Amino acid sequence: MSAPHLKIENLSISIEDKEIVKGFNLEIKGGEIHAIMGPNGTGKSTLASALMGHPKYEITKGTVTFNGEDLLEMEVDERAKAGLFLAMQYPSEVTGVTNADFLRSAINARREEGDEISLMKFIRTLDKQMGMLEMDESFAQRYLNEGFSGGEKKRNEILQLLMLEPKLAILDEIDSGLDIDALKVVAKGFNEMRGEEFSGLIITHYQRLLNYIKPDKVHVMMQGRIVKSGGPELAQRLEAEGYDWVKEELGIEDETVGQEQQA
Repeated sequence: MSAPHLKIENLSISIEDKEIVKGFNLEIKGGEIHAIMGPNGTGKSTLASALMGHPKYEITKGTVTFNGEDLLEMEVDERAKAGLFLAMQYPSEVTGVTNADFLRSAINARREEGDEISLMKFIRTLDKQMGMLEMDESFAQRYLNEGFSGGEKKRNEILQLLMLEPKLAILDEIDSGLDIDALKVVAKGFNEMRGEEFSGLIITHYQRLLNYIKPDKVHVMMQGRIVKSGGPELAQRLEAEGYDWVKEELGIEDETVGQEQQA
């Protein structure tokens, strides 16, 4: 497996004819973990959903390449097969499909015909990863996210990450609503994936997740684009001082893109 490489150049994204992401640039190389922070309404979650191919979002300008291939020309399933993964802020509930069935089908969908994962290997791997995430074995036979608490849904997203072993994972505010113990477990699962053949993009409002998942680079997103970048110390300053100093330094009066539901 080759090291992942995501390159986003001058990307603009609209929803219902309103531009949310505006001239966005970012490059993530193999082994790197990047974090994007910013207030509500600055385009962070819009970016995540658009990269995964959500049909609600229209790419109006720019390019995105993943391992040298045009990501924007790929269907959603093709993006997943290429190694892209999105851990969602609000995972859907799917009645009638068990966690185990969903995960095995998802793994096999990324494999060639005749190379499906064996049942025994799947069960061993699932048991190992659920144990690491402190998930009760009953979760395997529960319907996907149905009746799960917020914390259980977030652990389930990390379980999918560990089972699917993508090349690049996007975490969209996976820390929202988690207590400190659940936060540590989620971070532990993500950190299990770290290495030269894996990269990550963490979208968050708060620095606390970054206490447990150490990013290589931290970016501040305002007005639909990155306005400031730095190392982990940038996240610490944002946690201590908020975003007003960034706005003052850059002469930004309103950091949003006009839609508060767009994180």
